[in-house]
Amino acid sequence: MNFNLLSLIVFLPLVGVLAIALIPRLSSKAVKYLALVATLSVLALALLLLFFFDRGASGIQFEELYSWIPAINAHYHLGVDGISLPMVVLTAFLGLVAVLISWKVENRVKEFFIWLLVLESSILGVFCSLDLLLFFVFWEIEVIPMYFLISIWGNGRKQYSATKYVIYTLAGSALMLAGIVSLYYATDSLDMVALANNGYAMAQSVLPAAPIFFLLLAGFAVKLPVFPLHTWLPDAHTDAPTAASVFLAGALIKMGGYGMIRLVSIFPPVAQQYAPILLGLAVTGVVYGGAITLRQTDLKRLIAYSSISHMGFVLLGIFALSQTSLVGASLQMVSHGLITGLLFAVAGIIMHNTHERDISKMGGLARQMPAASTFFILGGLGALGLPATSGFAAEFTTFLGSFTSTEVSGVKIFVLVALLGVLLAAAYILWLIQRVFFGPVLPVFNEAKDADKLQKFYCGMFIALIFFIGIYPSSLTSIIQNSAAGVIKLLGG
Repeated sequence: MNFNLLSLIVFLPLVGVLAIALIPRLSSKAVKYLALVATLSVLALALLLLFFFDRGASGIQFEELYSWIPAINAHYHLGVDGISLPMVVLTAFLGLVAVLISWKVENRVKEFFIWLLVLESSILGVFCSLDLLLFFVFWEIEVIPMYFLISIWGNGRKQYSATKYVIYTLAGSALMLAGIVSLYYATDSLDMVALANNGYAMAQSVLPAAPIFFLLLAGFAVKLPVFPLHTWLPDAHTDAPTAASVFLAGALIKMGGYGMIRLVSIFPPVAQQYAPILLGLAVTGVVYGGAITLRQTDLKRLIAYSSISHMGFVLLGIFALSQTSLVGASLQMVSHGLITGLLFAVAGIIMHNTHERDISKMGGLARQMPAASTFFILGGLGALGLPATSGFAAEFTTFLGSFTSTEVSGVKIFVLVALLGVLLAAAYILWLIQRVFFGPVLPVFNEAKDADKLQKFYCGMFIALIFFIGIYPSSLTSIIQNSAAGVIKLLGG
């Protein structure tokens, strides 16, 4: 079972793509059911992976290793540890939800679901890859489906937003590729496990470590995104179709945070040396993202800017460089994927049923759309970190772990500044809920439909997971903590 499980998870969506592409005269309904079967199968296998994962071990599990390009020592190398496994399960879950969200898509149905499945496969490949070249290939493939999903099925300035996303991503990728080539030249290895176990000490040339660290960091920082490289995110979110927004917020930007954790394990002394700079960028993103979110009047754009603030928490947890902060950052990535995924899903329902996204023109929807309003309010409470939600567990763990870190001098000041983000989150979430769902009922929305059964089903799944993790966070932290300890051990902590 170990031999094929990760490959099956990564490539099953592409089997769905082949079925949709090659079976002639498929109806739109048949295309959707094929996509549903593919993503449901991936989720079932991911849950099997979760069930058989040894939580007491810190190393790589379910490893697959084959020679790929012998001339450059590149391998087809897959595996998961406690940091990548939650991201694999989250991506598989979001893949299924994205198909359900897109059930009413009627424009170019075949192409839409093909690109959606390619996107899921590429993100899963990133989280499972243990060879830097393979990691980069999956990283680059993701750009193609996201470009087409935004530029064809998006709205507003969709061509502009899709192009901006590609330019930012490719610029970051070019720097990251330069970093990978430099790292290979210095160490003669593309093996992420060997590089993490031996660090840059295995370098055989005189190339300094810091430039390579920052070349790789640039690619991850664009994707997370880190201030001031964030400007592609609000445009892409605003103009993307709902399923793409859910994938983008839920899994795709987490590739940046995940890459940074791997980077810390390869360059522990460099990460420690430059941690104050990155913590400064983290709290800037938290405060700036929160402050600018308060000024937004577009429903989707507001959620997008809030993501910039929350990704600042992830950056804070990673470069506070303690075991607990790293667990918090990983937990925050999963929690944000669920909470923001839910908020974008409900925003899509509201926009589809009211034909409105301008917050200043909305109000009183709690009476006209009670189910959708309830889902959004519960997701919003998770976003502001209410106890018993995953948001609270993730933020508390991140702040506590960062504040008590002994690896970075002055980290407590950064944490105290970052706490402003919690206050700002409470302000913009409560302001949003009050403006959109309460106040005078507007007659213009009297005919607006509430969430249907399918929409209640997938929103209910989001809610169940948000509160399950919030009430029982050790269901995830028990998976993450041993691998996080392994990363921090490389720092000598």
